Amino acid sequence: MTQDQQDVLALVQKMTSSFEAGDLETVMQTYEPNQTIMFQPGEPVSDRDAARAAFEQISAVSPKFSYSGHEVIVEGDIAVHIAPWQMTGSDPEGNKIEGQGLSIAVLRRQSDGAWKMVIDNPHGGDLMTNASN
Repeated sequence: MTQDQQDVLALVQKMTSSFEAGDLETVMQTYEPNQTIMFQPGEPVSDRDAARAAFEQISAVSPKFSYSGHEVIVEGDIAVHIAPWQMTGSDPEGNKIEGQGLSIAVLRRQSDGAWKMVIDNPHGGDLMTNASN
């Protein structure tokens, strides 16, 4: 991996570990101020306060994430991160919750050289599922 690819992957891993730890301030810092996140398929969230509220809601299930691979493509100041993911957690009653998907994130290099996410779609695989139905 190039240094840029490693830096992009490090940011995604920072976001994931911060989310698992409930550190939503750090989670939000991994995104540009004008980001779009797909918390549900087909429902983009661009409002920063609404995005934080959605992260808070998901955080309540104490999610733990794993990835089965990462692909990072960088062209100049734009990058794409693609990764299959799995999530486990539990609801307030202690019932196990599981999820999985294909994360597709677009990142942009900032003026200070750091990377931040601009678009984050953890449901990128839904189009493939829907196409086969």
